[in-house]
Amino acid sequence: MSARTYFIRTYGCQMNEHDSERAAGVLETMGYRPAPDAESAGLVLLNTCAIRENADNKLYGQLSHLKPLKLADPSKTIVVGGCLAQKDQDKLAEKAPYVDVVYGTHNMGRLPELLAQADSAALPVVEILEHTQMFPSALPSMREVRHHAWVSISIGCDNTCAFCIVPSLRGPEKSRKLGDIVSEARELVADGVTEITLLGQNVNSYGRDLVRAGEVPAEFADGSRNRTLFAELLHMLGDVDGLDRIRFTSPHPKDFTSDVFAAMRDVPTVMEQLHLPLQAGSDRILKLMQRSYRSRRFLDLVAEARDTIPGLAISTDIIVGFPGETEEDFQATLDVTEQARFDSAFTFKYSKRPGTTAVDLPDHVEQHVMDERFIRLAELTKRLSAESHARQVGTVQEVVVEGPSKTDDSRLSGRTRHNRLVHFPVVEGLASGARANVAVTDAAAHYLLGEVTDADVTPAVPTPGPATAIA
Repeated sequence: MSARTYFIRTYGCQMNEHDSERAAGVLETMGYRPAPDAESAGLVLLNTCAIRENADNKLYGQLSHLKPLKLADPSKTIVVGGCLAQKDQDKLAEKAPYVDVVYGTHNMGRLPELLAQADSAALPVVEILEHTQMFPSALPSMREVRHHAWVSISIGCDNTCAFCIVPSLRGPEKSRKLGDIVSEARELVADGVTEITLLGQNVNSYGRDLVRAGEVPAEFADGSRNRTLFAELLHMLGDVDGLDRIRFTSPHPKDFTSDVFAAMRDVPTVMEQLHLPLQAGSDRILKLMQRSYRSRRFLDLVAEARDTIPGLAISTDIIVGFPGETEEDFQATLDVTEQARFDSAFTFKYSKRPGTTAVDLPDHVEQHVMDERFIRLAELTKRLSAESHARQVGTVQEVVVEGPSKTDDSRLSGRTRHNRLVHFPVVEGLASGARANVAVTDAAAHYLLGEVTDADVTPAVPTPGPATAIA
């Protein structure tokens, strides 16, 4: 084992993946180099998530695995950072006193100082700040994929969704300045990046705090362009030479405006892909969730988005078994899902999280009921996804290569503009980040199959939206 090697295990969302890249960048500047696994690394960093209950189980299970390694070699450094560290700082020190450093969501940039303290401290070094000192994107980065980068445009969240603990862990929403984001995009392109994903806990409310604070660039301050700052940002990034693909996640339905849909249509480098979290189709449950939209408004947005952006693919998040959910409420979720015809969906069983308002609501759904509903929803979303993919058979899609298939080394895998996963036979010379035209020959629920072709790209076959916006 080398004392100057590191291994990072990431749990949770894209924001955590972004944070891990920054943590790796900080460690690299300190002279550390990556190790293939936790066993051989001199430093192990667990970047944690607190969204769901099993996140706790995964972390403490991993720490139990690391304990004998630490006892066998006390020089091994164990670091726990991120959302769960922010929430469980005292519990971590009590349950895993062999951990060297615990840091929260706001002070990743302090990692060198914390590691230096751990060299001489007898107890775990714990530092949890309540406010962000710098954006993670201001730190050096070590990307696993050369052609793609995460770009944080805001941190924190001002929403109060009853099921979510993130606002209490990452704090109120704070936006980066427009110029800083565009400058980072240019620097990334110079470093070989051709695709970026914009990140925020509520990405499409970007810039509202800048407006309130009077920190908007002069050319946008008078509102003469009649566009939100998020729409302005998409247009500005569309002018960055060499940046071929722009995606963003995660937005909130309540904050979508027509100018953002127009920007997705008019800026060629913004992909025809939209993540639009539904969470529930029952208006009563949406109210209990403290989601400030209702099913009618949501389907209106789906209709407008599909009408505005040709070939748009829409993904979503849906929670099953929220406290108080009846069979009638669940049926409403199935109905809205069917009407929206989501191209893909991430489905979750409700998870109790101490510190959220939902945990104190009455009428928690029994596990066996939740399990049965989850299966029914999964069957529906799988069918809708399979239908969406089947429509693409016979088209030619532009694909960016991600690398070899994880299950078949005779194939490469890549993503279309619409974020559909495509597998196709290996072609010599096609490396990660390369673009290829792929003729779609077959489809399954979660991927497409195809072959590289010299034929021109053809439009994706659109998914029908709601026949009309609900009156």
